[in-house]
Amino acid sequence: MRRASAILSSAAAAIEFVPPNDSDPISLHDLFSTPAPLHVDLGCGDGSFLAALAEQHPERNFIGVELLLGRVRTSCRRISRLGVTNARIIRLDIARAVAFLLPPRSVDLFYLMFPDPWPKRRHHRRRVVTAEFLACIATALKPRGALRFASDQRDYFDHVVEVAAATGVFDAAMDDDPQLPRSTFEFRYVEAGEAIYRLELRKISDPK
Repeated sequence: MRRASAILSSAAAAIEFVPPNDSDPISLHDLFSTPAPLHVDLGCGDGSFLAALAEQHPERNFIGVELLLGRVRTSCRRISRLGVTNARIIRLDIARAVAFLLPPRSVDLFYLMFPDPWPKRRHHRRRVVTAEFLACIATALKPRGALRFASDQRDYFDHVVEVAAATGVFDAAMDDDPQLPRSTFEFRYVEAGEAIYRLELRKISDPK
């Protein structure tokens, strides 16, 4: 299996980082000098949402996970320009990062904002949210931690609600936090008049 490369961003510079083994959990102490509640933005895109969060909450640590190299570089530049020191970018597939790279019970909050909806029925199997994915999310979350999800596709929203209910490890609630920053993608959806569907899945037990 090809070893995953990761790019970390700090105020000083963007640094390439290769985990010793991409199937073993990373050491959060190697990423952040100051322990703090950990928030993870899955599929952070151009980093606009992540950078705004990190600037808004210096008392928290943030990890953005993104596979596409161009987006990773854009995120690194955006974070570096802001001068924040509490955000890092990891270049990796988000399902793999959740399953292998994040230590159990280490994450306070996940964000999964506008993932690819794969709207055609024959492509639904490519959607990232599955029972296995949510089990890995629950394992990585601290007790009472949560996943925040947003999509402009109602059928994907309904799919996530259904899959989460079947796991038995989450409480689901509508999520509409006015304090959350908007990403570049969300601005586009709003300007186009698209409805936004939001959900918070709060962990109530560990997966069996």
